[in-house]
Amino acid sequence: MSAALLGFGAAWPPHELSAARCVELLASCTRVPERTLRALVRRSGVNTRRVVLPTEGEAGLRELLQSEAPRGPGTARRMQLFAQHAPPLAEAAAREALLEARVHAGAITHLVCVSCTGFVAPGLDHALSTALALSPDVQRTQVGFMGCHGALNGLRVAQAFAEQNARHRVLLVAVELCSLHVQTDPDNAQLVSNLLFGDGAAAVLLASEGNGPRHVGGASHLLPDSAELMSWRIGDAGFEMGLSAEVPAVLRATLRPWVDAQLAAHALTRNDVGAWAVHPGGPRILDAVEQALELPRRALAASRELLATRGNMSSPTVLMLLRGFAAADTPRPWVVLAFGPGLSAELALLT
Repeated sequence: MSAALLGFGAAWPPHELSAARCVELLASCTRVPERTLRALVRRSGVNTRRVVLPTEGEAGLRELLQSEAPRGPGTARRMQLFAQHAPPLAEAAAREALLEARVHAGAITHLVCVSCTGFVAPGLDHALSTALALSPDVQRTQVGFMGCHGALNGLRVAQAFAEQNARHRVLLVAVELCSLHVQTDPDNAQLVSNLLFGDGAAAVLLASEGNGPRHVGGASHLLPDSAELMSWRIGDAGFEMGLSAEVPAVLRATLRPWVDAQLAAHALTRNDVGAWAVHPGGPRILDAVEQALELPRRALAASRELLATRGNMSSPTVLMLLRGFAAADTPRPWVVLAFGPGLSAELALLT
């Protein structure tokens, strides 16, 4: 069984945050020395990214950082900002996917929403249903708090809905506003997060029939003894990232046999793969995947380019990579890989 990906969409906020501007903001609002920030940002692989709050003037990132609280504003304020800014960004990505797929919004039977950076009820699914004028009977599913691989979990849910009935049209939308969780008194993991993550949304339209890449398989894997290597927890001043420096080494040691087994189940090897959509969690993550799978340097060029120009946007990022592959008519099959709290790995195969 499989489902066709009929149309892709992506959207980014209008405000650009350059690496230099990021260093200026953090240096003025935290106790981290500017020279330390400059060295870290050089190693981040991120040259610029988009954020929902202005980088200059009032009601922007500076105001968020200069809150009277030691670690910035409370979680309630950050959730208010998510509720304000996430739906329009998700709507823009969804409209592009609908247009490319040539599917009217009223034909959507299922809506799957993915996010790990904000929660509110009525939520993103309700806001999107209203903004897009979806049927009041549309079936809605929320995939929440699964981290950077959340879109692959959502893709699996969307595929199941699409396969149930040839008339089903399933809209998958992922949106993350990572910048809302910037910390003003960061530990090492939070500091890395401040320098890596950006904001964005992506969408894809799925159906059991039609022309386009087909999602033919997926797999999940919990890496042993790794539960504390990556975490994403709700704190009093936003969501807090836990990220161990051991993650790349663990991926290098464990990734190859698992990926090879998933490909073998479809009578494929790594040499048969036309393109690799690897979530750009950071330069060291990409290097580890490249080394573990013995890939040529050019294999992850798209991931590195997206990291440099948009940052790590968590769940929408892999959908953006697939959107780029589809636009360039990149030879298939495509393998998608993403990693999240657990430490867990997700894989999707598109042919």
